[in-house]
Amino acid sequence: MNANILSLQGAQKGSIEVPAIFSEAVREDLIRRAVIAEQTTKLQPKGHYLLAGMNTTARYYGAMSSYRTGRHMGVAIRPRQKLGGGQQGQVRRIPSSVKGKRAHPHKIEKTLIERINKKEYQKAVRSAIAATAAVDIVVKKHSVEKAQLQLPIVLSNEIESIKKTKDVIAMLTALKLSAELEKSKDPSLRKGIRRLSHRRHFRKSALIVVGEDKGIIKAARNIAGVDVCTVREINANLLAPGGVPGRITIWSESAVKSLPSEVEKLSLM
Repeated sequence: MNANILSLQGAQKGSIEVPAIFSEAVREDLIRRAVIAEQTTKLQPKGHYLLAGMNTTARYYGAMSSYRTGRHMGVAIRPRQKLGGGQQGQVRRIPSSVKGKRAHPHKIEKTLIERINKKEYQKAVRSAIAATAAVDIVVKKHSVEKAQLQLPIVLSNEIESIKKTKDVIAMLTALKLSAELEKSKDPSLRKGIRRLSHRRHFRKSALIVVGEDKGIIKAARNIAGVDVCTVREINANLLAPGGVPGRITIWSESAVKSLPSEVEKLSLM
């Protein structure tokens, strides 16, 4: 399988034989598992203070005791604070009381990480890479015309040396991806806490994979929706955000050549 090598202006400069990874079968179920496994590795374990809600004088005496039980007083028999003269205060300790402990607190021993085998993860990444070269899958995810796509998109190594953001935008415009950039400019807001804390979510557009960073990562890091990484840092979540394969991916010539050897080194755990 051959692919055209394009310049930064979108003109053809030559051709390259792409690895067999781009021709593998697309396993969406495996890609989704790999993305979930990646996302769970970023979760932080949470615990609780074992004596939370229990630092009080309140005590439960039982219904049949004769002292401080509240029996025949028209009050609920619950753990209550000890006051002077044998009196009872407010209910404490139980989850339904004021300043009581939580009913189901966080457990530090809870399993948060979804594990996946090394070979399965590598297969998922290869499958996600193959999806970037499948026109029918890419068209479903992005608003681009099928006739304009020539996948995979391989650029010369000049892309690695871009140092200005305007040059990255000009390159994406030359590749007829300006519509994707416009969609990513408008952030989506979610009701509730995220809206109140001004958290913005930008729609993912293009992914740029290079063999070596010579300035491209810094130049493109402020473009909404665009991600840049080296071929050694590639993972399933970058290739298929949210577990949905078919992201428009731009490869440098050196990244394509070193792709098979780098995928064999990938390991999530």
